[in-house]
Amino acid sequence: KVIQEAVKLEGSVRNTGIHAAGIIIAPSDLTDLLPVAVAKDSELLVTQYEGEIIESAGVIKMDFLGLKTLSILKTALKHIKLNHHRDIDLDILALEDEPTFGLYQRGETNGTFQFESAGMQKYLKELKPDKFEDLIAMNALYRPGPMDYIPTYIARKQGREKITYDLPEMEEILKETYGVTVYQEQVMLLSQRLANFTKGDADTLRKAMGKKQKAVLDKMKSKFMEGCVANGHPEKVCEKIWTDWEAFAQYAFNKSHSTCYALVAYQTAYLKANYPAEYMCAVLTHNQNNLDKVSFFMDECRRMEIMVLGPDINESGVSFTVNEKGEIRFGLAAIKGVGEAAVQEIIQQREQDGAFQTFFDLVRRVNLRTVNKKTMESLVLAGAFDTFGLKRAQYFTQQKNDQLNVLEHAIKYGGTYQQGSQQEQATLFGDAVEVEIAEPTVPDVPEWNSVDKLKQEYDVCGIYLSGHPLDEHRLEVEAFRTCSIADMHQFVGRTISLIGLVGSSQTRTTKTGDKFSIFTLEDYSGNLECMLFKEMYVKFKHYVEDPGYIIHVKGNCQPGYRDKEKIEVRVQEVELLSETRAKRSIKVRLKMPLAKVDTKQIVDLKAILDAHPGNDQLAMEVYHEQMQVPLRSVNGLVQVDKGLIKALGRFGEVQLAVG
Repeated sequence: KVIQEAVKLEGSVRNTGIHAAGIIIAPSDLTDLLPVAVAKDSELLVTQYEGEIIESAGVIKMDFLGLKTLSILKTALKHIKLNHHRDIDLDILALEDEPTFGLYQRGETNGTFQFESAGMQKYLKELKPDKFEDLIAMNALYRPGPMDYIPTYIARKQGREKITYDLPEMEEILKETYGVTVYQEQVMLLSQRLANFTKGDADTLRKAMGKKQKAVLDKMKSKFMEGCVANGHPEKVCEKIWTDWEAFAQYAFNKSHSTCYALVAYQTAYLKANYPAEYMCAVLTHNQNNLDKVSFFMDECRRMEIMVLGPDINESGVSFTVNEKGEIRFGLAAIKGVGEAAVQEIIQQREQDGAFQTFFDLVRRVNLRTVNKKTMESLVLAGAFDTFGLKRAQYFTQQKNDQLNVLEHAIKYGGTYQQGSQQEQATLFGDAVEVEIAEPTVPDVPEWNSVDKLKQEYDVCGIYLSGHPLDEHRLEVEAFRTCSIADMHQFVGRTISLIGLVGSSQTRTTKTGDKFSIFTLEDYSGNLECMLFKEMYVKFKHYVEDPGYIIHVKGNCQPGYRDKEKIEVRVQEVELLSETRAKRSIKVRLKMPLAKVDTKQIVDLKAILDAHPGNDQLAMEVYHEQMQVPLRSVNGLVQVDKGLIKALGRFGEVQLAVG
C-alpha cells in the first residue's frame, strides 16, 4: 500500500515558488488564458504555469526590480537643483562627456552603478574606455565565463593584438567589439547573414542560448550548417563558428539589457564626475543605515577632497546635505537619540526665525518636550552644538554643591522662559515692566581629550566624524599594512597585515573550558571580527582586552568558516603599532627637479631635516628631463612623520617604502 500511495505522489509538485518581482501582462483577463491560484497567506493571484512556458500561452512576464541607484540619482538631482539652480535631464545626457570617461579611465568608480568592484576598476584602468559602447561591452563581459575574453578585448582596443574575423561577412557585426562575440544580438544577426535564418529562427537561437537549452541548440546546428554551405562558406570554418557559439551560450548576454545598465551606470558616473559633492551626498544618504558603507564612502569623499563635516544645529538637515561650499553635512536624524520629530522641530524654528545664535537662544525657541534632554545630550556628543563656541565638556559641568549640570540648567531656563516669565507684567496703572530671566552661568573647564570626543561621537553616530583615532598614525598605517579591511577580498589565500583600533572585546569559554577572545578591529574602511584561540589567546590576549589599542594584526586571509561569502583572518601575530614602528623603519625618497635646487632651497631643506632626527632612511634624487641623479643625504637618518612629509612636499615628490 505504501508503494501504491508513493506512486501517486511521484512526479507531483511538492511546492510552488513565486518570482519576487515577476508580473504577468495579458491582453485580457488572466483567467481567460491561464490557470491561476491564490498565493499562500495572501490574496495575490499567481499562475500555475511555470515561468519557462508562460509566454507560449500568449502572455508576457516582466520582472520589475527595485533599484536603489534610481533613488540615489533622484536625490542627487535635488541637491544639484538646490545648489546650482540647474535642472538636469538624465535622459538626454551627452554620451561623450570627457570628465565622465576620465573617471572611468582612472577607475574611480566607487559609489557608481555596476562598475565599482575592485576587479572592474582594474580592467577599466587597462581598457581606458572612451566611448559608451565600451561600457556596454564591459558590463556584459564582467561576469563568470566571459571575463576570460576581457584581456583580448582590451588588447585589441589598445592595438596590441590584431583584430581577426573567421569570415569577412562577420566584420560589420563584430567590429564594435573588436572581433569578440559579446552579445546574443550579434549571434542573431550573424545567423541571419551567414545561414539565412529568419528573424524567428534567430530569436529561437537567442532564447536557447539564454536558457542553456542544449537540445534546441543541437537541433538548430544542422539548419545553420546547411544554410552556411548553401551560401558558399567553408564548412570547416562554419563548424568552428558554431563550436564557439556553443561555448558562448554558457555566458551569452543580452545587449539591450547591458545597454540599459550601462546607461544608468553612465548617469551615476556623470554626476560623480561633474557634481561630486551632490552625488556623494546622495550615496551617503541612501546608505546611511549601513555604517560600514557610510565609513567607506566617507573615506572615498576624503580621497576626492570633499569635506564631510559633522552635524551642525544651524546647517544640518534630516539626512546628509551639501552646503554652498560643496561640503557634505551629516544629518541630525542619523544621531542616536535624536528622533525625526525633534529634527523637524529644529528645522521649522530655523526656517521661521533664522539660525540659532546661542545655545540659550535654542532652548528659548524649540519645543522642549520634543527636543528634550536626551536629544540635546546626543546633539552635544555628536558635535552639533560646536557652532555655539562652547566646549562639549562645559554642557555636562556641575558647579560645586549643584545637582544640575549646565545642560539641565539651560533646559530649566528655557522652560521658564517659554512659560511666560519674561512677559510684560501689567501694573495697576496699566504700564508694563519687563522682567528679565538671567541665562545660566557656564563655567570654563578644559575640553575632553580628542580620544574621548571621538569615542562619544562614535557612540551616538556609529562612526567617527571630526576625525579618526588612526589619524595620528595614518603614515604608519599606510606603510605597514597590506590592505584595508574593505579590500581584504583581493588577498584571499595570502598572509596579510592589518592595522586598526580595537573596538569591542569579549572573553568567552568553549565547551571544553578553554578561554578565547572575540574582538573587533576597526580601520577607516570598516570593521572586522577576529578571534584568538588556545596559544594565540594566551600569547596575545593582553593586546585586545581593552578597547582603544591600535594594533598590528598579521594572519591568513581566507573564506569564513561558516559563511564562505565572508572573508576572515586567521590571526597569527598581534602587536601594538608602536612596537611595529620601533622595529621597522620607513624609507623616504625625495625627488627634486633640478630647477628647484639652489642655495636657499638646500639651506631650508637642511633645517627641516635637522628638526626631524631619527632612525628612518632618507634618499634624494635630482632629475632634469631624461636624466636622474641619485644622492645620499649626509646625515642620512630622519624621523618620518606627517610634519616631515608635508614639509618635504614643498621641494618635490615624496615616496615612501617600508624598511
